[in-house]
Amino acid sequence: MDAVVPSGRALARLRAIDAGRAELACSSEPDLFFDGLACCDQVTAHALTRDGLIRPARPGLIGQRVAVRLTGAGRAALGLPDAAA
Repeated sequence: MDAVVPSGRALARLRAIDAGRAELACSSEPDLFFDGLACCDQVTAHALTRDGLIRPARPGLIGQRVAVRLTGAGRAALGLPDAAA
């Protein structure tokens, strides 16, 4: 699978997630919240999940908000070292 090249907008979302400012509403098309407010660009939020750049930090019930974390691919998109390393 080819590496995903996020847009500038997506990279800004990834930086905010890395800073611990985001939550994800658990669902098949999860919604993102930053600083408690709904993200105005849910298309990008859905793409980050679908492209494997972010994931919930823990399991949750449908609709429940949980912390969100970067995957290895998300960290790589920001030029960060892999957390597993």
